Amino acid sequence: MKPNKSSVSPLEPRLAARDERGEDGAMFELAPISLWLEDFSGVRALFERWRAEGVTSLRDHLRGRPDRVKECSARIKVLKVNQRTLSLFEATSLPHLVANLDKVFRDDMLVTHVEELSQLWDGHTSFASQAVNYTLSGQRLDIQLKGVVLPGHEESLGRVLLSAEDVTARETARRQAANAERYATGLFQHSPVSLWVEDFSTIKQLMDDLRSRGIEDFRVFTDVHPEFVERCLSEIRVIEVNRHTLEMFGAASTAELVENTAEIFRSEMHRHFREQLIELWNGRLFHTREVVNYTLSGEMLHVHLQFSVLPGHEGDWSLVQVALTDITARKKAEAYLEYLGRHDVLTKLHNRTFYVDELNRLERRGPFPVTVISIHLNGLRRVNEQLGQAAGDMLLRRAGEIIAKAVDPQHCAARVAGNEFVVLLPGTDAEVGHSVMENIRELAALNNQFYSASTLSLSLGHATSSPGERLEAVVRRAEAARAEERRSATHGA
Repeated sequence: MKPNKSSVSPLEPRLAARDERGEDGAMFELAPISLWLEDFSGVRALFERWRAEGVTSLRDHLRGRPDRVKECSARIKVLKVNQRTLSLFEATSLPHLVANLDKVFRDDMLVTHVEELSQLWDGHTSFASQAVNYTLSGQRLDIQLKGVVLPGHEESLGRVLLSAEDVTARETARRQAANAERYATGLFQHSPVSLWVEDFSTIKQLMDDLRSRGIEDFRVFTDVHPEFVERCLSEIRVIEVNRHTLEMFGAASTAELVENTAEIFRSEMHRHFREQLIELWNGRLFHTREVVNYTLSGEMLHVHLQFSVLPGHEGDWSLVQVALTDITARKKAEAYLEYLGRHDVLTKLHNRTFYVDELNRLERRGPFPVTVISIHLNGLRRVNEQLGQAAGDMLLRRAGEIIAKAVDPQHCAARVAGNEFVVLLPGTDAEVGHSVMENIRELAALNNQFYSASTLSLSLGHATSSPGERLEAVVRRAEAARAEERRSATHGA
């Protein structure tokens, strides 16, 4: 609705007077909603001209042509408005309002005006649209506009009654709600962690049923009935996941992710899920833990899980949020640091710290007897001086490889000094210890066949503990046996 600035026509004083004196005029004037009486006959004449020019669709004719929309609006005459209209638009009188219509109808009003005009073009005698007007002071008004052609004026469109309901409060609330929803959706979708919205209501019902049957200790119950955990896992309904979740697990869509949850939550996840269920059983609706998941391509993911029943759903758990933070890199770093704390980086064998701890542990707990093999890498100093540090490091790596190959993984093989190694064999007698030592000699000889630059030469000695003997004494006896062999070796240290 964007009429021109013409006021009541002087040709109709009797009608205006009759309207003002009559009951209809009083109802118009006192109506609690903004009412406008307008003359669209000029618009009708313009329609006829455009039809004669071959226009068939007014929407297409006006789309992207604001000048033609304004041409239509300029032909509308405002005949009358009620008091509510004047107060709504902050006008003192009809002439005041008409003189400032360009302030009332502006900006995006022209877009909605196309719809009103198109409904009249199509032969309708009534129309409706959602529009934006402005008060004379510039305040935005959201308007629910409805118009009807008065009886007897269907051909000329000379009398059109319009109502403009102020729906600003409603539309403002709707826009605020829409903005809040977009904001929340944006936070959800663009979160840098994996977010899952899930329905746990069936799990809640299953647990309530257990309570009604007298079950009190849920941990004991799931020990006896592990299938209940499987049942609960199958009853989780995934409602929505965010974009980061799809990227993190390598899924093209939510549907693909949901269809392959068995690949994501493998057997080790069941233990963690059981602990989650125990937390829920005990009333802890928010909890965290570290778990293991898998991508759809099979890659292991270490994740930090945060579980929360969303506010308002504490009674039925129908809406819960699970946040998964990928901590795989951190776990790998921790594992590597732990490895460094227990291993020699060059030889990949255990380091002296681990060896000392293991020796003390065996001293306390056994099993006995314990056989100790002491190993000395001969000629390392000479290789370092003649061929360089890199050649010496290579010699150490070769020694580490053959010792690791000869010793079972559950036993301790350690580099305890620059060129000294020790093997601890718990629960091993002297005969088996001697066999392991000979295996190391054979592997060293085999290794030398593949390296011509330097020869791997080892001096070895072993000793087996006697009942009540301290392991430190056993180590000294092994070292003495090794030193005796080294004295007869052809290569010096």
